Amino acid sequence: MSKKKAITFTIILVLVTNIATFTISNLVPIPLNKKVIIPKNEYEELSSVYKKYSKVMTIEESIKKNFLKDVKDEKLMDGQLKGMVESLEDPYSTYMTKAEFDDFMEHTKGVYGGIGVIVSPGEDNLITVVSPIEDTPGEKAGLKTGDKIIKIDGKEFTADKMDAAVKLMKGKPGTDVVLTILRKDKDKKANNLELKIKREEIRLKSVKAQMLEDKIGYIKITSFDDLTYKDFKKEFETLEKDEAKGIILDLRNNPGGLLDVCADIADEFLGEGTIVYTEDKNGEREYLNSDKGKTDLPLVVLVNEGSASASEILAGAIKDTDRGVLVGTKTFGKGIVQRIIKLPDGSGYKLTVSEYFTPKGTNIHGIGIKPNVEVKLPEDVDIIGPENLNKDIQLKKAIEIMEGKIEK
Repeated sequence: MSKKKAITFTIILVLVTNIATFTISNLVPIPLNKKVIIPKNEYEELSSVYKKYSKVMTIEESIKKNFLKDVKDEKLMDGQLKGMVESLEDPYSTYMTKAEFDDFMEHTKGVYGGIGVIVSPGEDNLITVVSPIEDTPGEKAGLKTGDKIIKIDGKEFTADKMDAAVKLMKGKPGTDVVLTILRKDKDKKANNLELKIKREEIRLKSVKAQMLEDKIGYIKITSFDDLTYKDFKKEFETLEKDEAKGIILDLRNNPGGLLDVCADIADEFLGEGTIVYTEDKNGEREYLNSDKGKTDLPLVVLVNEGSASASEILAGAIKDTDRGVLVGTKTFGKGIVQRIIKLPDGSGYKLTVSEYFTPKGTNIHGIGIKPNVEVKLPEDVDIIGPENLNKDIQLKKAIEIMEGKIEK
C-alpha cells in the first residue's frame, strides 16, 4: 500500500470511529449495571413527560392499590380520555369507547334500534330535542322540538352525560323506555310529563317526495345520511320526468348529518360558486363549491327551529345566492363543524375543529337563519306536510309563493 493510500485509509478510519462513537454515546442508550446512560436531551424530554403525567400516575396507582373494588386498566384509561375531552367544555366534542363509537356510527347508516329522536346539548346543560324523526316512536309518542329530556327510566341525565343517555334510549326493538320531559307551555310555564315509548327498529327513509297540484314537486329530507343523496336523486328525477314546474324542499325538523351529502344535494340547485366554507382557529379555510350544472326549476325551502347543522348549510347557501325563498321560522343555529376520528382499537372521538360560514360569510352558530318569509305554525299543529295541508300554513304559504313564480 502506498503512503498516500495509507494516510487516506487512516483518515477514513478515524472519521468512521468518531461517528460511531458519537452515535453510540449520544443516540444509543448504554446499559451500565442496573442503569442506562442516555443523551441529555432525551433525559430532559423524559423528565418533562414524567412531570406532566406524574399526578395521573399517582392517582391511578392509588386507585389500584386502595379503591374498594377492582378496576380494569381499560376503564381507567377511558375515564382519563373522556375527562380530557370534557375539559374543553364543548358539548359537541366527546370521546367514545368502541361500543359508543359503533353506536354513534349507526346513525349515519340509517338503521338502528331506538325511538327515533335527535338531541343536542342545550345552553342550560339539559338534553334538548332538536327534532323527533318522522314516523318513528318518538314522534308518535308526542316528542316536540325544544323538549328537555331530564330523566330516562327514572335516572336523571344532563347534557354532559348525553352519550350515556342516548345509549340508554336506544335498545332492542319491542322494549319500552320511559322519558321524563320538561316542556314549556304557551305561557312559558315549565311542566313535567312522562312518555312511555316502545322502541322499534329505526329504518330511516330520509327522502320523501310527491307531486302536488299545479305540477309543484314536493321533496322532504329528514336527515343527511349515507343513502340520502341517492334517494334524493331518484325522487328528483322522477319529478322532473313528470314535468314538475317548481320544487318545494322541506327541511323542517331536519337535524343535519353528513356534510358531503348535503353538498351533493346543494350542487343540484346552485350554479358555480361556494356552498359553504369552514375556518379553523388558525384562520385556514376550506371551501365546498358547486359546479355549473343545476336545475333551473323555481325553488322554495321550508325551515323551522328543528332545522339544524347540514340543513342550515343547505338553506343558508340557497338564501345567500338568492336561488330560492326560505319560508317558516328561524333555524336551530348550529354553525360549528366536528371531525370524527376512529382510533386503532375501535374507539374514537368527535372534536369541534372549525366553524362554518354561508357564502356571504355569515356564521349562524347560536343565532340561526331567518327565513325570507316568516310563518309560524299554530301550537296545536303536530303533523306537517301535504297530508295535513289545511293546518300546515307554512306549506300553504310555500305553495302560494311557488304558484306566483310559476305564473311569471
